[in-house]
Amino acid sequence: MLKKNLLVVALASAFAMPAMAETTFSSNVGLVSDYLYRGISQTGTGPAIQGGFDLSDSSGVYAGVWASSISWLSDAGIADNAGTEIDTYVGYKGAAGDVGYDVGFLRYNYPGEYGTAVKADTNEIYGAVSYSIVTAKLSYSLGDLFGVADAKGSTYAEVNVSYPVADTGVTVGAHYGKQSYKGANSTGLTYSDYKLSVTKDFSGYVVGAAYSNTNAGALYTVLGNELGKSTVVLSLTRAM
Repeated sequence: MLKKNLLVVALASAFAMPAMAETTFSSNVGLVSDYLYRGISQTGTGPAIQGGFDLSDSSGVYAGVWASSISWLSDAGIADNAGTEIDTYVGYKGAAGDVGYDVGFLRYNYPGEYGTAVKADTNEIYGAVSYSIVTAKLSYSLGDLFGVADAKGSTYAEVNVSYPVADTGVTVGAHYGKQSYKGANSTGLTYSDYKLSVTKDFSGYVVGAAYSNTNAGALYTVLGNELGKSTVVLSLTRAM
């Protein structure tokens, strides 16, 4: 019986080792002068610390978790002790000739004490296609969206351009997006944003600067701060 069990373990290990060898683990940590998401400050225009972990397989399947400090829920009086955003996601990447594609599911988690307010936790599915330096992506809400009740069907459509300058470590980027809200509670929330960015890789340490602006309305002003205003964001990230 012992020999049989050892044989089963040995066979299982032999088949498992190639699969493990094809799986890649990576992590990242960063500091930003302002955490902007879809052009809107999540930190009351203040700094944030961020980081995450990713697992990716040669088959194209990937999963990960990412977190950042935030303040918008507490600043707006929506929730107490809500200083962290934790995102979990799973997806699949592949290519058809020169066209890449990426589909997946993303959950935004916002721990905190909400009382009677709608929780900010959000579920989205997304799909993206890329060709050369251009990527187009659509995210689709499955229900409540960032504290807005009954917002199923809301979308965020975006186009991104990323151009790496050969042999310099410099990447120049451009972005345009539109956040469209659906449902009875969506009045005044739809807006567009754009961004121009440049990053420089110093042996794994990436320094960046980005200019961002939106046409977000008065509902995005909290404690006197216009969270979607024109701003420049500085960043330092390290991928491992």
